[in-house]
Amino acid sequence: MDAELAELLGLARRAAALAGEIVMPLYERGLAVELKADGTPVTEADHRAEEAMRALFARETPAFGVLGEELGESRGDADARWIIDPIDGTQSFIRRAPLFGTLVALERGGEPVIGVVACHAVGETAWAARGGGAFLNGEPARVSATAALAEATVLTTSPASLHRRAPDGFARLAREADLLRSWGDCFGYLAVIAGRAEAMIDPVVNPWDIAPFAVLLAEAGGRLTDWTGRAGTGGDAVASNGLVHDAVLAALADADSPGGR
Repeated sequence: MDAELAELLGLARRAAALAGEIVMPLYERGLAVELKADGTPVTEADHRAEEAMRALFARETPAFGVLGEELGESRGDADARWIIDPIDGTQSFIRRAPLFGTLVALERGGEPVIGVVACHAVGETAWAARGGGAFLNGEPARVSATAALAEATVLTTSPASLHRRAPDGFARLAREADLLRSWGDCFGYLAVIAGRAEAMIDPVVNPWDIAPFAVLLAEAGGRLTDWTGRAGTGGDAVASNGLVHDAVLAALADADSPGGR
């Protein structure tokens, strides 16, 4: 990893930690929830954390663009772009469940080169830069070596959403996987990166939901595709240790029309 990329990775980790300093006190005491135009929840913590992250990036990398879930895109013509989600898993956050986190990614020329996921409430942060390996709390992170779906733990954010999108696939995974669990949002991807689960499925993702995991999965030895098997990030996602990936895709192949979270 070159010195510039290492410095930018340090900045990404600082931004994630900064978000944690803002959201954790609000998580611990509870706070008011509003609904966005699409009906999904948003909180004071989301806004305050994203504003602080953007201010940090504006000071340190003023020529870079930023795309965030709450405040949209700035400098959309820039070659380098930060993609951030201050609270991925707001439903968990507002219910005081610890399966939420902050996501930070850096794209250059449209290609992801840095990824960070910080699950503040469980005290775990994973990070990676292209060519530099993946790390979890400072230790090397590696996906599991489980090769059979029958021995695999498969995760999803919302079983109801997965069932709406692919009822036959849901039934097949429930029947064929060792475990099918809803330890979802960013925590599910972290579990795959750490080798605790073999696959994570999302029927619907936005860029800020998934951007860091392209780098994190690749550097941890895993695989990230959409439901058709195209590499990278799209409107849906399958993340895995690579070994059970094709079996998961096969189970989802008869997916019905897209559903929502």
